[in-house]
Amino acid sequence: MRSARSDGTRIRLVIVDDHDLLREGIRSRLADEDFVDIVGEGSNGRQAVELCRSLEPDMVLLDISMPEMNGLEAAKKIKQSRPETKILFLSIYDNEEYVQEALRIGANGFVLKDVSKDEMINAIRSVAQGATYLGPQAAASLAGRTVDKLVPANDYGLTDREKQVLAAVSKGMTNRQIAEQLHISVRTVESHRLSIREKTGGGNAVALSKIANRLGL
Repeated sequence: MRSARSDGTRIRLVIVDDHDLLREGIRSRLADEDFVDIVGEGSNGRQAVELCRSLEPDMVLLDISMPEMNGLEAAKKIKQSRPETKILFLSIYDNEEYVQEALRIGANGFVLKDVSKDEMINAIRSVAQGATYLGPQAAASLAGRTVDKLVPANDYGLTDREKQVLAAVSKGMTNRQIAEQLHISVRTVESHRLSIREKTGGGNAVALSKIANRLGL
């Protein structure tokens, strides 16, 4: 399995949510993934700040609505004391105000709690690689021009070549036509399409076309 970090090391991850079952569910989803180590857990925003200071994780999965200190306030303090720690919000709320505030604070991603295992892993990998990741629902909650303004890096961690392939797919081009246009082999196009589906959670050509449109491709 590919590591989410270029140096091959595992991502040190902290999970903070006031629901025990949610944290247990995330642990279960990530149990078989060899690119991540869950190094700590918390149940409120104050613990999130303390855990990030003491454990120095690479990333924190953070809920918004929590006791003592909410996730947005915790994220501000985390970014002040340890800006290198990446923040991925997991929330039941996808309204525009929450998403905008999370991004303004400096969060690196925002997805809903009911995401599939594949999308959660996608989000963690993308954020670890330096991308800003918005789940489909979070992205849809923002007006198109607002998304373009706030999160130009919301590309699911796609490479430049993958973006070219995705744009061609959205135009209805076949793999052979894409290969000819980009001067690469059909096998390479197929490999890029597989990688695109893994990163975006997109399935058929229609779904990929919608994603390309959302990304302005």
